[in-house]
Amino acid sequence: MEKENIPENELIVRDYLARQRTNLANDRTLLSYIRTSLYFLVSGTALMEVNALEHISDLGFLAFALSLGMLLLGFINYFRVKRKLRKHYYQKM
Repeated sequence: MEKENIPENELIVRDYLARQRTNLANDRTLLSYIRTSLYFLVSGTALMEVNALEHISDLGFLAFALSLGMLLLGFINYFRVKRKLRKHYYQKM
């Protein structure tokens, strides 16, 4: 299991590319969280603008809260995984 903590300059090409793919996957995951957050934001805005149904605006506030929560969760997850990747700690991700 000691193979995981080899410095970048001593890696073979396959292992180096695997680390690069993992970094890119982490970036894609952050973008997915941001996209989902924006969907909730747009949905919340649409629900707030419906004037015919007054009780629907509560769902708009819920969508806003979910949007902020999803954005916060995405950034926390991104930086947690990025820190583990920088420390070469792959065993428990």
